[in-house]
Amino acid sequence: KIDLKKYQTIVFDCDGVVLNSNKVKTEAFYNTTQQYGEQNAKALVEYHTANGGISRYKKFEYFIEHILKKEIEPKELESLLKSFADEVKKALMSCEVAEGLHDLKESTPDANWLIVSGGDQEELREVFEARGLMKLFDGGIFGSPDTKDEILNREQEKKNISQDALFLGDSKYDYQAAKRAGLDFLFMSDWTEVDEWEKWCQAYTLHICSNIKVLTISIKNRY
Repeated sequence: KIDLKKYQTIVFDCDGVVLNSNKVKTEAFYNTTQQYGEQNAKALVEYHTANGGISRYKKFEYFIEHILKKEIEPKELESLLKSFADEVKKALMSCEVAEGLHDLKESTPDANWLIVSGGDQEELREVFEARGLMKLFDGGIFGSPDTKDEILNREQEKKNISQDALFLGDSKYDYQAAKRAGLDFLFMSDWTEVDEWEKWCQAYTLHICSNIKVLTISIKNRY
């Protein structure tokens, strides 16, 4: 139902869209905070899965302030972030990459591609460079500590995101950020962690595609 050929810009979330890394990060949130007790670690995991797409910085701040009910101490926050990053980076180097990504690039040669993720920007760029994916995203790879709203607004002001633009995401936050920025949205379902995502997509009448490979096939069949 979506004609990808009309878009000048295609924005991709990373986790759950380009990389099969949602479960990796969920496990890392649990493992990083297990030292504070299983109940607290599970509470963070619940918050994380309910707020997919929000940066780790915000999630660990929430963990300290609202789950542990403590004041944020920079050293403690930094320690949590480092432990989390060390575990995640290793996993990102080996997790599954969306099949059909290169074919999709060939099918949309005139579109500027960007990554806009809740993941750490420096970490993402290192992983994408190491895995040979950097060249696909000619518009750049962007992530936290900037929020998706901040990134989308900034890149639109710089004319790096031009209309018509499409956001491929797998979380509620992805949809909300795309809507606020005036981008069309396509929900990618295969790797999502959104509970009862079918009902949620139906409630908002969202377009759905299972994965990048199916999206690529649909373009080839259409043309």
